[in-house]
Amino acid sequence: MREAVVVEAVRTPMGKGRPNGALAHVHPVELLAHTLRTLVERSGVDPALIDDVIGGTVDQVGEQAMNTTRYALLSAGFPESVPATTVDRQCGSSQQAVHFAAQGVMAGAYDLVVACGVESMSRVPMWSNVPVGADPFGPGVAARYPDGLVPQGISAELIAAKWSLSRERMDAFAVSSHRKAAAAWESGRFDAEIAPLDGVSLDECVRPASSVEVLAGLRPAYHDPAFAERFPQIEWNVTAGNASPVNDGASAVLITSAETAARLGLRPLARLHSFAVTGSDPLLMLTGVIPATEKVLRRASLSLEDIDLFEVNEAFASVVLAWQQETGADLGKVNVHGGAIALGHPLGASGTRLTTTLVHALRERGARYGLQTMCEAGGLANAMILEAV
Repeated sequence: MREAVVVEAVRTPMGKGRPNGALAHVHPVELLAHTLRTLVERSGVDPALIDDVIGGTVDQVGEQAMNTTRYALLSAGFPESVPATTVDRQCGSSQQAVHFAAQGVMAGAYDLVVACGVESMSRVPMWSNVPVGADPFGPGVAARYPDGLVPQGISAELIAAKWSLSRERMDAFAVSSHRKAAAAWESGRFDAEIAPLDGVSLDECVRPASSVEVLAGLRPAYHDPAFAERFPQIEWNVTAGNASPVNDGASAVLITSAETAARLGLRPLARLHSFAVTGSDPLLMLTGVIPATEKVLRRASLSLEDIDLFEVNEAFASVVLAWQQETGADLGKVNVHGGAIALGHPLGASGTRLTTTLVHALRERGARYGLQTMCEAGGLANAMILEAV
């Protein structure tokens, strides 16, 4: 079986997903087109050689409907002959795109393929694809879970309660994310991955001056009397400060075989080593990263100690801290350039954003193995291991 390697990885800065956000004026197709255009410019590849473009988008409605990835590549100037598809595995959509792309290369179905993702949460807010009063789950799910499923914020609270995660600990984790992100920006560690757009060159949500004292003043973000009665164990410690913001952004990685890279004169940055996907309790919803990590390490015949860097999506501080307690991972190796709490979480773009950051961090730090994992709505998770080359 052939090896799949990443030869280029780029992302836009992450804007606030609000009408006044730095990238709110940019159509989501154009956000993604910008990363695709930058990807081929920096790599020097002829886009006509690309076999497929696989993109992730969560809210596929309105300006993000109709296979956004296809129109993004057309806007980017790729030949009409280049195909595209858009996938949805919720927050892990573009990480799933990486899995599909790499597996296609390894199987011999692709020689050169792009995995990417986009979300404009200012223009297409979360849940735009579920009209008021609509039931996206159906009667079978309602029968299986008669007490009802819950929103992600309640899942994050249930995780905090189950793993005894205090407000202070979650706030301290969030502050650390902001400080690491600010330090990475100040030291130029994001320079290789950023594709500035319309004068925007920095992630908009990083708050270098954030402190535990400031975050302690925030109110619980998801308090609800009905859920409080149903789940008396919840202490209501999840706030806007220890959860990821809503964002606009796009990211993309170029994947090929080692042989094709050599033939085209492309420099591999990392080998896509191993992959895993898992399902988990849809009530807790966000804990799939724990079995996914175990599964991908087992498939790779590696131990946790073999991993030099981790990228664990910071949808909520409680998710990463529960994962850390269960796995025993060294937090000093986790999200070393900050995570989604600081950098932002533009849903469909986050998977390839994490991959982009991880690929460049491995090379910059002289590390060998990196593990990336993401929790996803519905009780799902993706995990993969990259090896620097």
